[in-house]
Amino acid sequence: MSRISNITLDDSALPPPTPEIEQERRVAMFDLLEDNSLVLPARDDRPAPGGPYHLDLSIRDKRLVFDLNTEGGEKAAEFHLSLGPFRQVVKDYFQICASYFDAVKKMPPSQIEAIDMARRGIHNEGARILQERLEGKAEIDIDTARRLFTLICVLHFGG
Repeated sequence: MSRISNITLDDSALPPPTPEIEQERRVAMFDLLEDNSLVLPARDDRPAPGGPYHLDLSIRDKRLVFDLNTEGGEKAAEFHLSLGPFRQVVKDYFQICASYFDAVKKMPPSQIEAIDMARRGIHNEGARILQERLEGKAEIDIDTARRLFTLICVLHFGG
């Protein structure tokens, strides 16, 4: 089974999240565990250990770390990605989310929908960047990439 069955987010070095950020995290984690796809390619003519996988997602030494283990505890893969390609899209995502959270409180539905469409566009861009950065390391579908991008944003919070 090429999927993530458990995820741990190492946010221990971050300040406490806002209620909105915590809600985004909860929804992304729930949705990710309900439906995801992650395929590891063979390496050095050896097949990748089979899933489902446990994913530890963290930021270490200013790098995004995907640490994958099998359910039996065997190391499946570990990727360290530069945060540089994510910085602008994460910043844009937080700005549009702040606008969206404010709009929900005081704007008419038509304006909320416009902001939400922009938010989804930025979210899709972040997911696309993640898929590109994982190319050759792991294959993920767009929905998995979107949910993982949300968790990457949570790890950027306050960092």
